[in-house]
Amino acid sequence: MVRLLVLYGQPKNPAAFDDYYNRVHIPLAKKMRGLKKWTVGKVMGMPDGKPSPYYYVADLYAESRQAMEAILATPEGQAAVVDVPNYASGGVTFIYTEVQEII
Repeated sequence: MVRLLVLYGQPKNPAAFDDYYNRVHIPLAKKMRGLKKWTVGKVMGMPDGKPSPYYYVADLYAESRQAMEAILATPEGQAAVVDVPNYASGGVTFIYTEVQEII
């Protein structure tokens, strides 16, 4: 399994990020077909109590990187990708990881 980890930097306006992400981006991205799992979460901070460089995290799972890239290449996937700059004012980092479940 492959995960596309999406790390959103601290936005200029957190309330605007939350509103847009929930009202526009999630419904748009839900149109993508083929994901095995999709989770999102607001960053609560760092273990040492310091502020995190990231505000929000999304994890998208597919059977393989090739499968993920095929999902993102669809019109629905492209619509979701193109939408990211509309709300990610703090920047965004995309990272592919190979997932191995331990527990």
